[in-house]
Amino acid sequence: MVSMIAFVAGVKDRLASEKGATAVEYGIMVALIAVVIIAAVTTLGTNLNSAFQDIVNQTKPKP
Repeated sequence: MVSMIAFVAGVKDRLASEKGATAVEYGIMVALIAVVIIAAVTTLGTNLNSAFQDIVNQTKPKP
């Protein structure tokens, strides 16, 4: 997550130094951020699903 913040800060600095960033540059930045968010949510969802499944398996009565 820290590297993503550093990346965004670097992109912002680069865009600020140039006069008038184009919509394409902003679109690329938004697309990269979206990819990172999707990857993080997918990983987190998989881990949470696994954790809850472990809890369910532990609380099931043994036959």
